[in-house]
Amino acid sequence: MKPTIYDVAREAGVSIATVSKVINGTGRISDATRKRVLEVMKKLDYQPSVVASALTGKSTYTIGLLIPDLANPFFAEIARSVEDRCHEHGFNLVICSTDNNPEKEAQYISLLKQKRVDGIIVATGINDEALLKNLVKQKIPLALIARDMPALAVDTVLVDDFLGGYLATNHLTGLGHKRIAIIVENLNLMSSKERIRGYRYALEEAKLPYDEDLVLVSDFTVEGGKHCAKQVLQREQPPTAIFACNDLLAIGVMQAAYELGLRIPQDLSVVGFDNTILATIVDPQLTTVAQPIQDMGRQVVDLLIQEIKGEKTVRQRVVLLPELVVRGSAK
Repeated sequence: MKPTIYDVAREAGVSIATVSKVINGTGRISDATRKRVLEVMKKLDYQPSVVASALTGKSTYTIGLLIPDLANPFFAEIARSVEDRCHEHGFNLVICSTDNNPEKEAQYISLLKQKRVDGIIVATGINDEALLKNLVKQKIPLALIARDMPALAVDTVLVDDFLGGYLATNHLTGLGHKRIAIIVENLNLMSSKERIRGYRYALEEAKLPYDEDLVLVSDFTVEGGKHCAKQVLQREQPPTAIFACNDLLAIGVMQAAYELGLRIPQDLSVVGFDNTILATIVDPQLTTVAQPIQDMGRQVVDLLIQEIKGEKTVRQRVVLLPELVVRGSAK
């Protein structure tokens, strides 16, 4: 049976109030008494209830993280970087994988509120701004990572998606490509809009036309990228290069090319986005736009914890620079 605070008090020969003071580090307790209580807690394997602590207005030292898909290496790396930084601050992390499903997003936010988490980090493409605005209204500390919602006054850490889209496309135009397709995720996402904007700017700079028929929308899966690539590569005038707006999509493009008998990069050049581990385990290795994932995770946690502790009132929008990593998938 799980030990209670009453068991600890009885075993240590002190009052419940004394045990509570030891747990919370409050009140005047002698070193001998504190040591005895801590030894009993360890002996009984007693774990104080974080929910009970929250109900008394104290921190649960827990943060919630909403991501679209833990199976996506980019979001897995985001989760790891956030978890590592939380651990350094003495916080626990609850990870919720939502599949960008509005119902699941609402359910998980409700669950995190029930768990009395101290704050929430959102990395999903939530379209329901009212859901997040309600959290702000309830004074629940909130931060965004790899997502941008300008109408929301919360801390935000992201990469310069416009620059990333430009770098990828500029690399391909510099290699001499004239017909460059782009495969993006949900067009409602600010990141997708900005990457397309960077793509268009690079085309204009190279004096190449912007062709809407070369802009394809996919879900964020390998199969989605494969499906879109097969569509565009079997046209009468197929592209000679494809910029895929995440590495999963890029892997799908490469699979489609191989199934159609095309060689990479001889027949088709491919550039991805994110620089996940996938980029280094395919053959040829993937040229991709790197996001500074570790830095993003560290900064978003720092900003959120500052808000949790009441150390700041001004919300910050941190935009980090992407970097093109050239490998063997484009020529």
